[in-house]
Amino acid sequence: MNKFLSLLSVLLVACATVSSAHAQEVKGDAKAGEKKIAMCVGCHGIQGYQASFPEIYKVPKISGQGAKYIVSALSAYKKGDRKHPTMRGIADNLSDQDMADLAAYYESHGKVDGAMVPAKAPDGSAKVAELVKKGACVSCHGDNFNKPIDPSYPKIAGQYADYLFVALKSYKTDNNTKVGRANGIMGGVAKQYSNAELKELAGYLSALPGELKTVPQGKFR
Repeated sequence: MNKFLSLLSVLLVACATVSSAHAQEVKGDAKAGEKKIAMCVGCHGIQGYQASFPEIYKVPKISGQGAKYIVSALSAYKKGDRKHPTMRGIADNLSDQDMADLAAYYESHGKVDGAMVPAKAPDGSAKVAELVKKGACVSCHGDNFNKPIDPSYPKIAGQYADYLFVALKSYKTDNNTKVGRANGIMGGVAKQYSNAELKELAGYLSALPGELKTVPQGKFR
């Protein structure tokens, strides 16, 4: 009986926690987000725009990215789990509502109704197939790398290869105040690979069909 009551207590606490999390979830407004993109378009609104820290690479495509992932990423920069001085400075000035609005805007930005991506990504080389299997990549990012199993995970099909390479390497970086990403799952995955293997994996993912894009915005059109 005592064991049953203990289990019931745990379940009630868990349910209350889940309910609380849902109640606190902020709903994004794409139209409101459109009025808040001034800080974003200088990098993400220019096709092929390159960042120079910690090395030269194209900033990621975020139009068409999942809203919950964008919120998750911005929150990680704000908390310091993702260590990038520029993005940390931007995220520090965003409220939860700002993040949700920007995420809602970019999720729908440039979206084409009826656009299709294959249910399964085309096979790469035997070596790439081995690398994908080694990291169990499809178990989180989906068979086509465009339909992650959790909306807080990113779409990665068609993302810039050099960005993916830098992002993957950052999960391997420890004890650096300006570079690195704290994520137990991705850290464990990325540390299985050499940098040469990560580069090959990034190249494969970049060549896949997907929904991600960079759409020229504002004065950069």
